[in-house]
Amino acid sequence: MSRGPKPRRAYRASIPVAEIRGKVQMADNGPERLYDFTIISTVPVAFICVKYARRILVSLAEIAAEFSEDIRKLRLITHDTAISRELWLCSKHGTLRFFRIIADGLVELGRDGKVLA
Repeated sequence: MSRGPKPRRAYRASIPVAEIRGKVQMADNGPERLYDFTIISTVPVAFICVKYARRILVSLAEIAAEFSEDIRKLRLITHDTAISRELWLCSKHGTLRFFRIIADGLVELGRDGKVLA
């Protein structure tokens, strides 16, 4: 089954945001890839999966359902206070939303990687 083209527009929108948070390291391509890039900073190290979202202004439950396979893959990465597993969504207009994958769901983040109130 084809997974479709890489979300190049989403990468172009997300990399500058990631570089503000730390050093960006792209992941190698391959069928077993769990994430697209990492952000290396003091703490936490973030493993980021970037996806295109047709509908970006939806509830956390809808995002969890639509991107369940990507979330499942990110959950394979060990969970620790020094590691953040994140799903970044990009709309067709370049709008970004950021989510941290936690044990029982998702938490929305700001551009700085901090949990939104």
